Amino acid sequence: MEWGSEPGAVRRHRIGGERRDGPAAAPQLEREALAQKPLADVCGGGARTRKRSGEGSGSASRGAGTGLSEARAALGLALYLLALRALVHLSLQQLVVRGTAVGHRGEFDARQARDYLEHITSIGPRTTGSPENEILTVRYLLEQIKLIEVQSNSLHRISVDVQRPTGSFSIDFLGGFTSYYDNITNVVVKLEPRDGAQHAVLANCHFDSVANSPGASDDAVSCSVMLEVLRVLSTSSEALHHAVIFLFNGAEENVLQASHGFITQHPWASLIRAFINLEAAGVGGKELVFQTGPENPWLVQAYVSAAKHPFASVVAQEVFQSGIIPSDTDFRIYRDFGNIPGIDLAFIENGYIYHTKYDTADRILTDSIQRAGDNILAVLKYLATSDMLASSSKYQHGNMVFFDVLGLFVIAYPSRVGSIINYMVVMAVALYLGKKFLQPQNKTATYTKDFFCGLGITLISWFTSLVTVLIIAVFISLIGQSLSWYNHFYISVCLYGTAAVAKIIFIHTLAKRFHYVNASDQYLGEVFFDVSLFVHCGFLTALTYQGLCSAFISAVWVAFPLLTKLCVHKDFKRHGAGGKFIAFYLLGMFIPYLYALYLIWAVFEMFTPILGRSGSEIPPDVVLASILAGCTMILSSYFINFIYLAKSTKRTMLTLTLVCTIAFLLVCSGTFFPYSSNPASPKPKRVFLQHVTRTFHDLDGNVVKRDSGIWINGFDYTGMSHITPHIPEINDTIRAHCEENAPLCGFPWYLPVHFLIRKNWYLPAPEVSPKEPAHFRLVSKEQTPWDSVKLTFEATGPSHMSFYVRTHKGSTLSQWSLGNGTPVTSKGGDYFVFYSHGLQASAWQFWIEVQVLEEQSEGVVTVAIAAHYLSGEDKRSSQLDALKEKFPDWTFPSAWVCTYNLFVF
Repeated sequence: MEWGSEPGAVRRHRIGGERRDGPAAAPQLEREALAQKPLADVCGGGARTRKRSGEGSGSASRGAGTGLSEARAALGLALYLLALRALVHLSLQQLVVRGTAVGHRGEFDARQARDYLEHITSIGPRTTGSPENEILTVRYLLEQIKLIEVQSNSLHRISVDVQRPTGSFSIDFLGGFTSYYDNITNVVVKLEPRDGAQHAVLANCHFDSVANSPGASDDAVSCSVMLEVLRVLSTSSEALHHAVIFLFNGAEENVLQASHGFITQHPWASLIRAFINLEAAGVGGKELVFQTGPENPWLVQAYVSAAKHPFASVVAQEVFQSGIIPSDTDFRIYRDFGNIPGIDLAFIENGYIYHTKYDTADRILTDSIQRAGDNILAVLKYLATSDMLASSSKYQHGNMVFFDVLGLFVIAYPSRVGSIINYMVVMAVALYLGKKFLQPQNKTATYTKDFFCGLGITLISWFTSLVTVLIIAVFISLIGQSLSWYNHFYISVCLYGTAAVAKIIFIHTLAKRFHYVNASDQYLGEVFFDVSLFVHCGFLTALTYQGLCSAFISAVWVAFPLLTKLCVHKDFKRHGAGGKFIAFYLLGMFIPYLYALYLIWAVFEMFTPILGRSGSEIPPDVVLASILAGCTMILSSYFINFIYLAKSTKRTMLTLTLVCTIAFLLVCSGTFFPYSSNPASPKPKRVFLQHVTRTFHDLDGNVVKRDSGIWINGFDYTGMSHITPHIPEINDTIRAHCEENAPLCGFPWYLPVHFLIRKNWYLPAPEVSPKEPAHFRLVSKEQTPWDSVKLTFEATGPSHMSFYVRTHKGSTLSQWSLGNGTPVTSKGGDYFVFYSHGLQASAWQFWIEVQVLEEQSEGVVTVAIAAHYLSGEDKRSSQLDALKEKFPDWTFPSAWVCTYNLFVF
């Protein structure tokens, strides 16, 4: 019989009943009577009085109930977690396996790829429509492709096409908007067998960059990898069964325009059966496979079979597709508009410098390029010789559970198999707990009560832990010290992590002292292990029921602890929590805790930099504190029983409280500055500066308002609080005023992110006068037979423009010539159209149709157009340059000139 199955009366007898006839009997009875009073039983009754081993007069020996040394237990657990973290770190730093035949014929050569990378980034920022993007980069790519073609094996045939598509589509990204592109650029290369091929696999990268960034990781390095993969495949003496199409697209940063132009208009698109998309959310490190499918599990199997250095997680896929991360890739276009399955992978390390001037070639390790090249080459070669590619539609069934094990190999299996495994694990737990719940009534009552009481205490400890860290986070945000941990991540662990752990220990210590009075340490250890097992089993059941492939994590967190428990319970019953028990217990928890730390690293590697550019409306400390609290709950779950097995927790509580207090005081005093200008590891504050001239017209076309200024947007929660001491004129006296009657508050938003950034500033400045000004005019206004007004417009201007529409009361926007013809509102109810063009684009003509329900004297619709000058001489102004110079070196001010014109019709 297990210790936890004995009734309370038997346990009392086993521990100290033999001493009740001696001199200590009266004091003991007195203590039991008094024990009923200190604390009301949280489960409804009074506190029980099972005698704690070692307490009471005459208790010379605890036997099996000997408690753990607090210092040894705390130190041991800390060292255990640190050792696992070190193992994770070692795995993540090991980018490639040494001894690979790098540079040999038929092998990917990172040195050649780096040469491509350095040439592309030396061109400078490559915004769509700029000569750097449309001419210089395209010319370089075509030159290198020509050289590769000359060296290619006669078994293969290379075809090259430069596509200049025009089109339009709507997308629900960033609250929803419509995109229009004209004469943008794609460089497309088809490598196929000499006799041709009917099927193809696509490799996609983009060579354009955001404004003011060299875009080494996003995405020049991927295009460099693809050039080298093309060279290796084309010189190979191994014949391909299918074609490989390499798309170097020139307008991804314009919200996926070039990939849409290719997949909907290029004649080679009909050959494609699968794709690999190369992206970046950080600079270097390992490239993570974070999306596959939809469905088509054979693609995951292809990656598993071929990739030399696998790094993949279905967890990342489900997190990314949930919309939590405000980003998207060309994967969506190929999936939604091409109905093609694929693999999406990206570098995720060091996202602090993503989309900044620091995204340079020298920051990307050659080993990162080598591992990415090895993987892409192997997977493309596998797919290009696979029999499945030709009939891929036959294999479109179900999803896959997939995850790598420390980058060594990938485990993958169908989700339906995963569901069976998960429910088998649930059944095992049900049998394990059922054995205890379905004992004879006299044995079951106490355990059942203690179990559910323990469950309540555990949930209360987690809830109060979360509330505690949120209170601290809100306070830190209110006093203006948000993001103090951005440049010193360990501070967040010392502040929020220790607070969460301390609160959990505190609640359980109270329960141990006042509720579980005189209960056996071993018995309580059993109960709280079972509680943790039950909670994780509940998560496993819920996630599996929801059809989430990520449920495999909960399965790991249930199966291995249960096996560990079954292996050590006899030794634990006989000898208590001795060294042998601790060693085997921690060994049994090795896999779930190691994988948990592996995932936790990925979570913080991605989310911490994102919190520095997530806008002014989301308190980053609240988000980070919540994540840390959640991680603490998970990591502490199977260690809660140590609180009850240990003799005391006073020193641990004191240490944690002291660390948390010191961190709190240092953060409140402003000791830690959020940003860094360290050349080796910059963590800059991002600021957008737009020198804008705004002109507002009334219904008659008269100018009713005209102003000019530098519109300033800080991309994090701290706003301009850190900037004002360096630039005093940027303060709350120049906060931007929302024009209530104008769409998107009357400001030239480049993308519809107005709901994320409500704090902005408008510093008065002279008017701008671009050499190539934008022109916007009403071409025609027609009354249709179905009581609507059709307005046709024409616009000319720089490579990037934004068009906004707001209908008046009594009017609705029924259709337009953009997207699929159905107007899509952005968040807030206005309509947003993102426009871009390459070189030598014609005038942009389009129409909107407004259904008029009621005649209004103020017109039926308000429209506005913003022209963004992101390259060339018009991009700069003397006032903008002067203001940029004042910004401290730990900032990244991205600046350009724009004009804004509003009209009423």
